[in-house]
Amino acid sequence: MIINGAASAMGSPLDSNDEKGQEGPIRCIFFSEFHHIAGPKITCQVPDNYILKDIFDNVSVYIIPKAQLQRSTITVTLNDFKILGFPVRIDNKKYARNAFYFNLCFVCDAEARTVHYEPVVKKMSDFLIAMEIENCFLSASEDKTRLSAMLKQVMHDLNMHKMCTLTEGTMTSHLKVVKLAPEPKPVLDHQVPIFLEGREAFRSDHWDLTTQQVLPYINGFNHVARIAAEADVENNLVKSCVQNLIYYGVVSLIPIFQYSNVYAATPKLKKLAEDTQLQEKCILYTSKTARQPAYLRDIYRMYASMTHGNSMRDLCQRLNPQTLRINERRLVQFGLIEELIRRVYKYPIHLPGTVSEEGHSNSIYKYFTGTYSLDEICCSTGQSVAQIEDIVERDSNVVMLWK
Repeated sequence: MIINGAASAMGSPLDSNDEKGQEGPIRCIFFSEFHHIAGPKITCQVPDNYILKDIFDNVSVYIIPKAQLQRSTITVTLNDFKILGFPVRIDNKKYARNAFYFNLCFVCDAEARTVHYEPVVKKMSDFLIAMEIENCFLSASEDKTRLSAMLKQVMHDLNMHKMCTLTEGTMTSHLKVVKLAPEPKPVLDHQVPIFLEGREAFRSDHWDLTTQQVLPYINGFNHVARIAAEADVENNLVKSCVQNLIYYGVVSLIPIFQYSNVYAATPKLKKLAEDTQLQEKCILYTSKTARQPAYLRDIYRMYASMTHGNSMRDLCQRLNPQTLRINERRLVQFGLIEELIRRVYKYPIHLPGTVSEEGHSNSIYKYFTGTYSLDEICCSTGQSVAQIEDIVERDSNVVMLWK
């Protein structure tokens, strides 16, 4: 048996054990409560007897838990199924023991992914709380006919349509299963997180303390290793924070900006010539100042001039973006985010069957396999691009692959 609990609304979606499973249907929905004499029990479930009494008794301590886990998402994984709940307590002197404890639970297959049902379980629990406070919908009668009909409707509608509308008296609740994004790829030291929306529109108080500590150092230019050093946060924690922000669509990853970088236009660049909204967004983002915006033709010409063999330094010397009112660093950022351009990476390769004079003494040669880009090598060794390119230039047994 595996039990997971999460008290934070913005915790990492990557911590739960079910994230690699496939999405599956809801097999059962049950309502359990704490009876002041009988203790925890199931008072309503659809279909009937899906969760047997002996099984429930074995896990009831997690279904109706101690106060510390109230209003937390609880997942209990058994051999045959997985139970997802959101235990709550309503305090009032009218109840025995001065409180009413209950938990609405969804049951899925043991290997199924359930994280996408968590907001639904929480929202429906809040709806039941409101009805209980309004007219004692849950506690006033042993007859659970209306509740049973509601659970049947929710199970049917969510399985068939991924949404359901509940109406009881004057109260209405709209439930919807939101398809979650796939797990992001691992974050690497040399990658640069950048906000997809303006930093000023982001509310840091919605996130955990570690993420709040990292956020001020995310500026679209600092790579992960530098953020960890400047924020004084352990490297792997920073990677987890960034991965979580990617999952929620807050940031994206782009390559390190250097004037020695080479970029190439992609087929998506033609969209900039056709999409007026993208044009306005691009001009606003890439102009040096909003009071004197750059011309679209100049922005487009800079993007179109990005080709193999032309470094950013070469491009700036030839077109002089400063006189064109263009911020070239933000120009590159925007192009990468919108996929108008792509980075052309350099990969040093030590030719097989050759021996380099420096290879025996210089540990950097272990990276010259064609699988490490210059960005990765620089981040791992602390050496600059110029230093590594100088080693490559002096050694005829090392070639540079561009891709």
